[in-house]
Amino acid sequence: MGNNTADKLSRQSEQTALSSDSSDCVTVLGDLGEYRALIELVCETALGIVPETAQCGGKYEVSVAFVSEYEIRRLNRDYRSRDAVTDVLSFESDGVVNPENGRRMLGDVALCLERAAAQAETYGHDLRREVAFLTAHSLLHLLGYDHAEAETTGEIFALQEKILERAGIVR
Repeated sequence: MGNNTADKLSRQSEQTALSSDSSDCVTVLGDLGEYRALIELVCETALGIVPETAQCGGKYEVSVAFVSEYEIRRLNRDYRSRDAVTDVLSFESDGVVNPENGRRMLGDVALCLERAAAQAETYGHDLRREVAFLTAHSLLHLLGYDHAEAETTGEIFALQEKILERAGIVR
C-alpha cells in the first residue's frame, strides 16, 4: 500500500485522522476513541524495546484505523489474497518522513474490533488487552518482523509479551 493508505483506511472506516503528540517517539494517527491512550502507550513502549528503534534517535508515526469485518476481509483479500476476516493487518510504509511533523512513517494498521472482541473472549481476557496485543503485533510487523519466517516467530512472541509486560498490560 502506498503513503495514502492511512487516508484510504480512515475514509473507508468513516473515520477522520486525528494527530496526537502526547508521546515523545511516536505519533499515532486515527480516530481511536477510548483506545487512543492504550495504543499510544503500546507503540511508545515497543519503540523503546525493539533494538532497531530503542535509541529513539528518530521520531515515528503510525496510522491506526478501526475497521469492520467486511472491510478487513476486503483488505485481506485485496492485499494478501486471503478471502477471510482477520484481526489486524499491517502495511509497511516506505519510511519517508512526514513533511508536516518530521516523523518517519512506519505504516498503517487496520484493526477489526469485532474480531478482537471475539478473540478476547476466547482467550479469557478483556478487549483492552487484546487491542494492546494486536497493536504490539502489528507494530512489530511494521518494523520488519515476520512470524512467517520460522527463525523470527519466537522472537516476535517474546517481544510482544515483553512490550505488554513493560506497558503494565497483563492477563
